[in-house]
Amino acid sequence: MSIKQQIRPVLNRTNVILGIFAVLLLMLLAWGIVTGNIVAATLSGAGLALVIVAFGTVNLVPDNMQAQATERTLSIASETLKTCRNGLTPEAAEKICSLLLPETDAVGIAVTDTKTVLAYQGVYEVSYPAGSPNSPTTLEVLESKRMETFVSMDESNQSVKRSGITRKDGATAFGIVTPLLVQDKPVGTIKLYYRSGTDIDRTQLAIAKGLGELLSTQLSSYELDRQAELTARAEVKALQAQINPHFLFNTLNTIASLTRTNPTKARDLLREFAVFYRRSLENSESSLIPLSSELEQTRRYLLIEKARFGEDRIIEHEYVEEGCSSLMVPAFLVQPIVENSVRHAMREEGPLHIDIHVATDGDDVLVAVADDGLGMTQEAADRLLEAATKPSSGQGGTGIALKNVADRIERFFGEGSGVEIVSKPGEGTCVTLRLGGAVFALHNEDSE
Repeated sequence: MSIKQQIRPVLNRTNVILGIFAVLLLMLLAWGIVTGNIVAATLSGAGLALVIVAFGTVNLVPDNMQAQATERTLSIASETLKTCRNGLTPEAAEKICSLLLPETDAVGIAVTDTKTVLAYQGVYEVSYPAGSPNSPTTLEVLESKRMETFVSMDESNQSVKRSGITRKDGATAFGIVTPLLVQDKPVGTIKLYYRSGTDIDRTQLAIAKGLGELLSTQLSSYELDRQAELTARAEVKALQAQINPHFLFNTLNTIASLTRTNPTKARDLLREFAVFYRRSLENSESSLIPLSSELEQTRRYLLIEKARFGEDRIIEHEYVEEGCSSLMVPAFLVQPIVENSVRHAMREEGPLHIDIHVATDGDDVLVAVADDGLGMTQEAADRLLEAATKPSSGQGGTGIALKNVADRIERFFGEGSGVEIVSKPGEGTCVTLRLGGAVFALHNEDSE
C-alpha cells in the first residue's frame, strides 16, 4: 500500500470531525452576531480560527512521511531497472504490474508491447487479458505516442472523452493508457484501470505519466546495453573473419601432412583444432569470459602453430598474478596479439620467445604480450597504434586485430584503458593492454 493510501483514511476521518466543529462554530458565531452576544461571537470566532489552523496542520504530510515516500520512489525505480534488464518480456511485465499497482489509486494495471497484452493484474476481468491482442485504444496510443484517458479529462485540452474500456461483465472500466517510448519509438504501453472516471484526477494523470517516463528510461537503458553488446559481437566476428581463413588454411595443410608422417599426432592435432574452433564460436556469442579461458584458448592456438612450425620454434611463458585469472574480459583479447607475434615477428631460423604477463597496477590490470622477434622502429609502432585508436583506420591484418582489441577494451573498461606498443628492430615488440579499474571488478567478483 502506498504512503498516500496509508494516511488517507486517517485524514478523511479527521477532516469530517473538523468540518462538524466548523459548522457548529459558524452557527454560534451567527447567533452571537444577531443577538449581540459579544462573548459568544468572540469565543466562536476564536474556535473557528483554531479549526482552520488544525485543518491545515493535519493535511500537511509530515517530513518523515515525505522521506518514506521518497525512499519508496527510489526503491521502485531501482526494482524496475532490475526488472527491465532483459527488455519488455511477459515475465518483466508481470513484475512491473506487481510493483506499480500499489503505488496508484487504480484497481487494475496492464503492460503491453506493440501487439499484445503482456500482463494484467487487478480486481476486474477485463476484455483484453494477458495474451490477447491490443485494444483499438491501445493501438491509437501507440500510433499517436501520447497518453490518453477514458471518460476523463484529456491531458492536453482538459476536454471530456466519452470512450471507455468495456469489462467482461458488461460494465465500463475507466483508465489511462501511457505509451512506452525508446528513442521516440513506441515499444509498448502501461494501462491503469479505475472504478469510475472521477477517480482519474490530475494526480493520477501525473502518476501515469511519471510511470510511463520511468519505464521508458529503464527500457532505453536496456536497449543501449543491447546495442553495445551487438556492436561488440560484430567486432569479434569481424576479427574472426580476418583471422580464420589464414589460420584455417595453414592448419588443415599441417594436419594433412601429418596424416602421412605421424597419424597419431595428426589425430591429436585435429582434436585440439576442433576444440579451438568450438571455443571460438562459443566465445563470439559471449560478451565477457574469464581471463583464464582466454589464456587457455591462446595456449591451444600456440599448440597448433607449434605443430606447423616445430616445437622448438615457439617457446611461450605465462606470468599471471594471483587472483587475476578470474577477471572477466572480452573474448579474443590476448590471442590476436599473440597471433600477430607469430605471423610478423618470427625469424627464418631460431626460436621465437613469447611471454604473457598479467599483473595489477594500482586500480588497473595490465596484460602484456612481449616477444623477442624482428621488431620494428618505434615510429612504425606509433603509426600502428595511432591507426588502431582512430574511429576508422581502414587497415587490415595487424591493424584490424589491434583496433578490435583497443575498441573493446575501451568499451568494457572505460576511461583510463588503452593500448601501448614498444618495439625495437631486431629486439622484439611488447604490446601492453591497460584495463582501467579492473581491480574493482576483481573485488566485486570475490565478494559475490
